[in-house]
Amino acid sequence: MNFSMASLGLLPLADWLALAWFFVAWVGYALFAAHRADSRASILGATNRERRHWMLRSTFRENRVFDGIVVQNMSTSPSFFASTTILIIGGLLAALSGTDRAAELVREIPFAARTTALVFDLKLVLLTGVFVYAFFRFTWSIRQYTFGALLVAAAPQWNDAWTDEQREAFADRAGGVMGLAAETFNDGLRAYYMSFALVCWFFSPWAFIAGASAVVWVLFRREFHSDVLALLDPRPPV
Repeated sequence: MNFSMASLGLLPLADWLALAWFFVAWVGYALFAAHRADSRASILGATNRERRHWMLRSTFRENRVFDGIVVQNMSTSPSFFASTTILIIGGLLAALSGTDRAAELVREIPFAARTTALVFDLKLVLLTGVFVYAFFRFTWSIRQYTFGALLVAAAPQWNDAWTDEQREAFADRAGGVMGLAAETFNDGLRAYYMSFALVCWFFSPWAFIAGASAVVWVLFRREFHSDVLALLDPRPPV
């Protein structure tokens, strides 16, 4: 009981509320986006349909060099972000090892909140955790793209005696793997977006709440109401 009270006393009430809102906004939006995509047009839904169509068309091509190049190019983005994330994590760990100096630098920023070294460490640890999560999602996306490349290589030849149903079934499997790789990469990108909201916590809990809300709004607009979605999926948004 004493430990719980001491933990609650580590942060002011406004900071606890901001922290709770951050996780509710992040997890809540992820669940909302997944549920809404089942019945509404979305970026991931539209591109996943194109991935399935791509995999189906690949079974009718004699030369699949083009398909291999596309898979390789698609995997470069998560590879780049995974490498960048490692550098960011290293920088955050370095900041943790020199908390006093880092805290002094932050205090010199206009409007930055004055906190204890312990609270400053907590913010850095949480920010590091967000990028560790992003790193795992990016690397898993890379592996899924390699699985997709394997399926492309194992696809039937254009002149194989496969029925249309067999080709459709292959397109479902291969397109599904490519879609999962893209969705995992999207999870990592979403973590990057939320890290910007978390940076606002160094200024004030209210800026933290506003930042998390703004990030969710940006994600929602891009996923369900962007101009590129209107081109990918001509159906009117609901």
